[in-house]
Amino acid sequence: MISKTGIHSILALILMAELPQGEYAGAVQIADQVGAPRNYLGKLLKRLAQEGLVESQKGFGGGFRLARPPEQITLYDIIEPLEHVSKWNGCFLGRTKCSENDPCPVHNHWSKIRNDYLRFLKSTKIAELMDKTGMK
Repeated sequence: MISKTGIHSILALILMAELPQGEYAGAVQIADQVGAPRNYLGKLLKRLAQEGLVESQKGFGGGFRLARPPEQITLYDIIEPLEHVSKWNGCFLGRTKCSENDPCPVHNHWSKIRNDYLRFLKSTKIAELMDKTGMK
């Protein structure tokens, strides 16, 4: 349910969360550790910086680091700007008229799954995932 871009983003933020206080990690280093193409991850990190999730510093000793504590960053914060999951409110079967009053055959099942998924993304913080990804 999460794209490769989303997975790379999550892993990159976990890696940055594990950096010593005040340190930066280079895009190449992060890309190599999360298994992402270098140029692609560099552009992705710039996008996450625009979203206020990471900050960057150019020059010697520069790179990327989290813009706020990992306890304050949810999976939703990372995934939403990339995949727009909040807009998954259309009909699962593509019907133009699908609602609580006129549901398609899977409406009630899909609504529950979608809501549970969004709740999971909004309640899971990067801090909870540190040291559990096997990246070290």
